[in-house]
Amino acid sequence: MWSFRAWRRQRILARHPVSASTWAEVRQRLPLLDGLSTREEQRLRERAVLFLEGKHLSALPGLELDAIDRLTLAAQAELPLLHLADLNWYQGFHEIVLYPDDFVSPQRHRDASGVVHEWDGAHSGEAWQQGPVILAWPGVCASGGWDGYNLVIHELAHKLDMLNGAANGLPPLHSSMRIRDWASAMQSAYDAMNSQLDAAPHSATAIDPYAAEDPAEFFAVTSEYFFSAPDLLVEAFPAVYAQLALFYRQDPLARLQRLQVEHPDYRATPKDRHHTTNG
Repeated sequence: MWSFRAWRRQRILARHPVSASTWAEVRQRLPLLDGLSTREEQRLRERAVLFLEGKHLSALPGLELDAIDRLTLAAQAELPLLHLADLNWYQGFHEIVLYPDDFVSPQRHRDASGVVHEWDGAHSGEAWQQGPVILAWPGVCASGGWDGYNLVIHELAHKLDMLNGAANGLPPLHSSMRIRDWASAMQSAYDAMNSQLDAAPHSATAIDPYAAEDPAEFFAVTSEYFFSAPDLLVEAFPAVYAQLALFYRQDPLARLQRLQVEHPDYRATPKDRHHTTNG
């Protein structure tokens, strides 16, 4: 049966071919994609093209993007959706605003006593409800390794979270998942992090302490770790890893473990793995 959607998809891909050399440069920037199968990589490549067709990248003065820059961002954006049905998961926004450096934005927080605090804070990324995603380009460039940091995945995880309302750490789950299981895994880990930081505010946490900011940030940070440092996440919070594996329908830990067997460089610490190159 003829499908307008499939026809349009193929037309976009035909109009925006990605050469092997261009994709190779993208891959060189993104060790995070190492270990994907040929079929997975082809699907990611196509979805990156479709992402760029559907989202407008607005580079502010002082920043110029070439085709490889754009594809590098898009490939990271589409990695979390690689095994999800094409159901317009990134709906509700059409623009990604890119700053040449970190930006200052007004912040507002009501504490437990009801007092409202307002200040200007420097940020590398924001995702607005019913609005654009904002990214600082240095943060995008620092993403793409196996080191537990990925600004693109972090901010787009917020957009997934916002699909069913304000970001609260509970994206729309698949029908095969149970909210009770998700809430138990996430809340237990979130509470454990907060208990540790309450007792020792400057102690070293298993994952980025920003995850303890609120449930929405916990989901975004653990999504970063799920794809870029799955070994650290599963060691710290195995139940969280299991729920994210069900949600994203991927197992980055298995992929990383295969790489560690095949390539000695991947046996390095997460910090050092960021600089691992393909091959």
